[in-house]
Amino acid sequence: MIDAAELVDNEFLRQFELKNENHFAKIEYSLQERKIFLTKLIIPEGIKDENFTEDFLKLVFTHIEDMNKSIVPTSPEIAKFIRRNRQYKKLLPVGLRI
Repeated sequence: MIDAAELVDNEFLRQFELKNENHFAKIEYSLQERKIFLTKLIIPEGIKDENFTEDFLKLVFTHIEDMNKSIVPTSPEIAKFIRRNRQYKKLLPVGLRI
C-alpha cells in the first residue's frame, strides 16, 4: 500500500508525483477553474506491484477531493479506472458521463 505522505503535487510542472523505490510515477494535469483535467498517466514498467496504479489513482483522487475540485479524465486509463470504481463518479463535474 502507498503512503499518502509520498504523494507530491508539483504545481510548477502540473503533475502528481510518486516515487516508488527507484521508479517515478506521475499523472499530468491541467487546472481550469474548479476542474482538474487528468491528461496523462505515466507508470514505469519496472514497478512490480500489480495494485500500484490503482493505489496511486485512489491517492490522487482523495487529494483532489480534499481540494474540492472536480475531475475530468482525458486519459483513457483514468476514465477506465472511474468506470470500474463507481464511488469516484461523484468527483465528475455535473453533466459529464463516462
